[in-house]
Amino acid sequence: MAHKSVIKHRFAAFDRQGGRCYYCGFQMWRDTPEAFARRHGLSLRQARHFQCTAEHLVARQDGGRDTQSNIAAACQWCNQRRHKRKDAPEPQEYKALVEKRLSKGGWHPLQTGPHLF
Repeated sequence: MAHKSVIKHRFAAFDRQGGRCYYCGFQMWRDTPEAFARRHGLSLRQARHFQCTAEHLVARQDGGRDTQSNIAAACQWCNQRRHKRKDAPEPQEYKALVEKRLSKGGWHPLQTGPHLF
């Protein structure tokens, strides 16, 4: 379970970013996936990819803190993919990679229309 301060900063980042992922720019959900899935014509499984998570721009293991300036909101898909790599790329480097893949029609595992982007 996330610390209360992380949750508070995640919600603040979600609001600051207009509910969009820091990396891919797709809309995310914050509380429950059901309404999000209905609104965007997704299954619950698909909607889970767009759950809002707290992304530490400087990882805690590297001295990053649970502060508003260090936490961005990222969808579950982007956050997990960044940290599945042996050495997670820096946030700006990863954002550029995601944007490049999106420009080529890739990245998320499902077809997404302009309603999410």
